Amino acid sequence: MTGPRIVLALALLATSLTGAHAQDYPSRPVKIVVPFGAGGPADVTARQIGNILQESFGQAFVVENRTGAGGVIGTQEAVKSPPDGYTLLMMSNTQTANESLVPQRKYELMRDLAPIAPVNYSDLVIVVHPSVQAKTLQEFIALAKSQPGKLNYASSGQGTPYHMAGELFKAMAGVDLVHVPYRNSGEARSGVIGGQVQMMIDALPAMAPNIAENQVRALATTGKMRSTVLPNAPTVIEAGVPGYEATIWLGLMAPAGTPKPIIDKLNAAVNDIVKRPDITKLWSQQGVVPMSMTSDEFDKFLRGDIVKWAEVVKKFDKPPQ
Repeated sequence: MTGPRIVLALALLATSLTGAHAQDYPSRPVKIVVPFGAGGPADVTARQIGNILQESFGQAFVVENRTGAGGVIGTQEAVKSPPDGYTLLMMSNTQTANESLVPQRKYELMRDLAPIAPVNYSDLVIVVHPSVQAKTLQEFIALAKSQPGKLNYASSGQGTPYHMAGELFKAMAGVDLVHVPYRNSGEARSGVIGGQVQMMIDALPAMAPNIAENQVRALATTGKMRSTVLPNAPTVIEAGVPGYEATIWLGLMAPAGTPKPIIDKLNAAVNDIVKRPDITKLWSQQGVVPMSMTSDEFDKFLRGDIVKWAEVVKKFDKPPQ
């Protein structure tokens, strides 16, 4: 057999082995790394998706929370894992923002991870502790302008959607707020509920119960339209900050080099989940919107989001802290 024929034969053999491996996948438990804290949107969604994948494939999908450094630590954990489909990453727009904000990362998102599928997105909500002397967003902006650098806001760390939404709000509303980063969204939430910080921009599904219990006061939601979960709360645009919009979206990636048939198998499974009537009904009640794309479409979406946040960062008056 000549050289070219040997190369072709080896290539065909590798392809057939990869296909066979994908047919058997998964044959053991799969780990979903969540680089954010327990109880937050990514954690809750990863457990929902994991439970259904476990039912579908007959193998455990185990969530592992690896928090810290605004999602960088958990993302790095996934990057270092074997590209065999047995380690997945539940990620968000934190990872796309970090491409601009965290130059010391040891990885590049689109080089070291492979897109699988998006999952969902939801609006955020601006809340303040009840002790804050502002009943509306306009009153809060006026209060912040009268006390530059005196009011603070919580986030779950640099680069997270809550941090970026806060910096975008500062820039567009013309206010000087102090960023107080926490290790995860649960701690940040506790900070504003306990009054250690005055304000937080949080995921609506996560903060809705605290709003209902009057532990915090909702001032506005961050989508283009009012949320069905908080219909009496205006959007930030309605409340006087034209053009402001911020959301949190979630998706799944795998280490680069994960066989395409496995990526495709997972993509199909996730797309089936987000279209299930019971899931869409549950998410609708929480203000969560399903997302469905092919892995190639998700790749394009991620690259566009990286560019979007890079442009936003350039508009900040000073680098976000």
